[in-house]
Parts: sequence; C-alpha cells; structure tokens
Amino acid sequence: MSAPEEKASTAEYKAALRRAIRRNAEEPEINFLNITAMLDIMTIILVFLLKSLGESAGAIPQSDDLRLPVSVLRSEATQKGVMVTVSKTQILVGDNRVVTLPSRESMTQTGAGAKNKRSGPNDLYIAPLGNALQEARKTDKLIRQRKGEDPSYSEAVVVADETTPYRLLAEVMFTLGQNEFAKYHLMVMQTKG
Repeated sequence: MSAPEEKASTAEYKAALRRAIRRNAEEPEINFLNITAMLDIMTIILVFLLKSLGESAGAIPQSDDLRLPVSVLRSEATQKGVMVTVSKTQILVGDNRVVTLPSRESMTQTGAGAKNKRSGPNDLYIAPLGNALQEARKTDKLIRQRKGEDPSYSEAVVVADETTPYRLLAEVMFTLGQNEFAKYHLMVMQTKG
C-alpha cells in the first residue's frame, strides 16, 4: 500500500466518524439546578402565602384590648367585605383608626361619645366612622365592578370585643347601614362544643 491511499482511508475514516457522531448526537441534557432561580421562586411563594394568610379574617390578633366572643355556629366565616374592628379603645376600618372611644362606663349610655356623633349624644350615626366607610364603599364598588360582580351589593365584617356594649354595636351597625352596607358578619371564635 502506498502512502496516499493510506491518507485517503484515514481521511475517509475521520469523515465517516464525524458523520456518525453528528447522526447519533443528542441535545445536551440539563442535569443541574440553578439555585438562584429556585430561591427566587421560593421567596415569591413565601411572600404570597404570608400576605394571603395575614389578611385572612380568621387571623385576627387578640389582646387585652380585643377579645372575640365565642359561638357554637358551624358555618364558614366570610373573607369578603370591609373589615370594621371595634376594640375596647378604638374603632378601625381596615387598618386605619377612625375613632378613639371614651371609657367603657360612658359607652353604655352614649356609645361612641357625643364628640363623634353627627348631632349630639342621642344620635346613632358615628361621623368619623361614616366618613371612613364612605371611602371604603367607593373602593369596594370599584373592586366589585372590575371583578364583574354587582357593585350595588356590599358587605362588612364586624370584629368586636366580647365586652362591647350593645349601644356601641348598634351605633356601628346603624352607621354601616347609612353608608350602603347591606350585609354584616359578626366575627366570633368557634368553640369545640
């Protein structure tokens, strides 16, 4: 055999080898995890869960200023509506304080106090609460409209301390009714009995 023939067979061999490699080649398999992307995903999921659980109506922090009454009802609590919280010292709409309450002894007679009323101590309408509810109702209407729900329907979740005087609770519910809130839910603690 001569040298040029040997080179030709080596060249042919290399060309055939390259063709076979290309023919049998597979896409490279990703066999590693990108830890940065995984941490980003876990962070987003954690923030979402904390945010959704933190705003749940069932996750109301209780203290000496706010103790929920106990109920034996077995129905599920609503998560919708404007949250109105009545503690021993204040009334909040959402997270915003709108009324600072007088002492417990005077609340049994005058409710939220004469300075917070529209026209004196015998009026049931709590003016600062009404103003905050008007703003909350505007927002609620817009949200319901955007979701395709009936904007004329409205509901409120009332979270009140277990020792709240009836007079104050009646004033809060009257003020809700005057500001187009048609349905109320009173938040209570469920017993195991």
